[in-house]
Amino acid sequence: MGNAATRPDFWETAAGVAVARFRLAATVRRWDRGRDAWADAYTSFYTVWTWRSLAANVAGSVSLGEPLVVHGTLRVREREWDRERERERERSLQGDRPLQGDRLQGEGEGGWGGAAVPPAPGGDSGGGAHQPRRWVTAEIDAVAVGHDLTRGTSAFRRVSQAKPLLNTPTGATSP
Repeated sequence: MGNAATRPDFWETAAGVAVARFRLAATVRRWDRGRDAWADAYTSFYTVWTWRSLAANVAGSVSLGEPLVVHGTLRVREREWDRERERERERSLQGDRPLQGDRLQGEGEGGWGGAAVPPAPGGDSGGGAHQPRRWVTAEIDAVAVGHDLTRGTSAFRRVSQAKPLLNTPTGATSP
């Protein structure tokens, strides 16, 4: 549960598979006994990946800031960017997944997709010893996404698969 931190990005792969991704912000709230009120603690951000019809429906339904409930598989990965070799290394922090070796930037699933790698915090003056940049990513492969109805209302519209209507005798399609 959290809020949409970005608008969904939607595209189709070369094979025609619909994909959408967005960032989800989830803020932990704690009871502050001193103030006798709820207070925000920290916020975690997740990249949510959706595929096929879910991707198309997310793209048409989710807007920035909306409260959402996401159900899916969490993937936590440690990544390292080696500037000298211009390569990204990735290691899953879950014990049930094998390690993945070196990958070129944007190559394969979970890569940067051609986007530039964010600069290291504080920048790089170029005068120090080479230090690869490391960070952890949290991604959710979603199987369901919906609005959090404890915080508002929603109107559901069923979508159907588009199929051409055939005229019986001629077999020509309807306009």
